[in-house]
Amino acid sequence: MPSSCKEIRAELAECILKSDCVLKDGLTAKECLHADNEYRVPKECTAIKKSFFECRRGMLDMRTRFRGNKS
Repeated sequence: MPSSCKEIRAELAECILKSDCVLKDGLTAKECLHADNEYRVPKECTAIKKSFFECRRGMLDMRTRFRGNKS
């Protein structure tokens, strides 16, 4: 994974692990990221999840593969 996505991934993991979905509801981080439990995750984590998705998508997009991901 490129270094540009590692930071976002770490930030997403930290956000999910600190959320009520994990702490109070006792679900795993993977279960919290599913669409069924989206209402349990804070909006900040949802925004970070979208940023991570865009970063990962940029790895496959030929136009951004040569230019690099936006940091």
